Amino acid sequence: MSSLVQSVDWLAIAPPVIAALVGLAVLVADLFVGEARKPLLGWLAVTGLAAATLMLLPLLGADRSTFCLVGDPGVCSYTADRFTLVIQFLVLGGALLTALLSVTALKDADKRLPEGEYWFLFLSSVAGAALLPASRDLATLVVALEVASLPAFALVGLRHGDRKSSEAALKFFLSSVTATAVSLLGISFVYAATGTLHLTLVAERVQTVDGQLHTLAQTGVVLTLVGFAFKTAAVPFHFWVPDTYVGAPLPIAAYLSVIGKAVGFTGLILVTVVALPSYAEVWGPALAALAALTMTVGNVGALGQQAARAYSAVRLLAWSSVGQAGYLLVPIAAAAYSGDAEKSIGSTLAYALMYGAVNLGAFAVAALVGRTKALNRVSDYRGLYASSPLTALLLAFFLLCLAGLPPGIIGLFAKVTVFSAAVDAGLGWLAVVMAVNVVIALVYYLRWTALLFRAPDGEPAVHRVPVPLTAAIALTGVLGIALSGAPQLILRFTDTGLF
Repeated sequence: MSSLVQSVDWLAIAPPVIAALVGLAVLVADLFVGEARKPLLGWLAVTGLAAATLMLLPLLGADRSTFCLVGDPGVCSYTADRFTLVIQFLVLGGALLTALLSVTALKDADKRLPEGEYWFLFLSSVAGAALLPASRDLATLVVALEVASLPAFALVGLRHGDRKSSEAALKFFLSSVTATAVSLLGISFVYAATGTLHLTLVAERVQTVDGQLHTLAQTGVVLTLVGFAFKTAAVPFHFWVPDTYVGAPLPIAAYLSVIGKAVGFTGLILVTVVALPSYAEVWGPALAALAALTMTVGNVGALGQQAARAYSAVRLLAWSSVGQAGYLLVPIAAAAYSGDAEKSIGSTLAYALMYGAVNLGAFAVAALVGRTKALNRVSDYRGLYASSPLTALLLAFFLLCLAGLPPGIIGLFAKVTVFSAAVDAGLGWLAVVMAVNVVIALVYYLRWTALLFRAPDGEPAVHRVPVPLTAAIALTGVLGIALSGAPQLILRFTDTGLF
């Protein structure tokens, strides 16, 4: 008789576990640390995230699994393969940069943001986001998704006495809960049709579903996609994005724009390409239509932002992130039509890594300007080069990367990779829609970039850059420039090995 007691591969699960344990340590330490020493909690969180990121190194080159079925050790709930490690690197690296932004933001908030609660919620969300890419059954997938999401609601509305923040949190919460309920219903339908929650077993059994349950399985596929489409801010589940980004503390807006998207896209990939490849005729056209709608609505929304409107810089980045979500959806849709789904998924991961680095860089500069210009309007960036030449040059580089223009070679490379994935899959119409949207995006990215180098109105504002903010801007800049010099490194890194 085989033993029901399993050994746990602690090395495999170390990255999310470290994030969770440091979150608990911060919560306990908050009880004993005086007000004057609260900033130490932030540096404890930064150290913990750095340690969690470093724990990815021993996992490179070795597929490790744990929490496997007793009778079938090949079917596991947690797998640390190349795909998992790429997403965990994006999540933990992005969270580390967000933490550096947060250290400065909490200091500037003048006690309107409770530091202990902030760091505990932030690390809890990161732990859930790091768990999700390793999840290989639908139950773990949903638990990880909610562990990543629920603390994020609280973080958006954590600022004391801020009506805008509370309203943003309420919108985010209500829309997210609705999407989660729909996706849970879909997962229950898939379970009812297949009798299993493990993704690989679902992929096998869903092909031989009894005719009477075929419609149930198809409905389950569509409903399951809804929840993850919401997390990616795909149209029509995007309406919460601008108000939430404006109402949230700026580091949390940056976190949602990158890590929140990574969570949603990872869930979409695991549910569609891994669990339901035989239903490609259902999710393929749906995701292709979502991609076209999302990139168009996002870019048109960004184009319509008025430079003098309050918080227009954050709103423009919010609408831009919706448009970028559309590009990220293209290779996932292409995987339904392509003979090489792994290559298509690699294109999404390559684009996500580029987007994560440069978008966090843009938010870091926005956080810097927001320290002296509280309304953070696009017009506030006029003449930034006169007062902070290096900061202006880096923001221009980040915006050109997002636009896909030289010298932002990594942005151009990522867009060409996504474009070729659509063409190779026979989705010529989607490639045309993407090309049109890239042109639309050029207008608002170049308009903002040109503003940086114009003569300032009056005396240029002096932007003092604290050390954590300097580190965040420098890291994203170095990463973007290095990858622009050797963009092929991303494709090698994103060779997923998912199948």
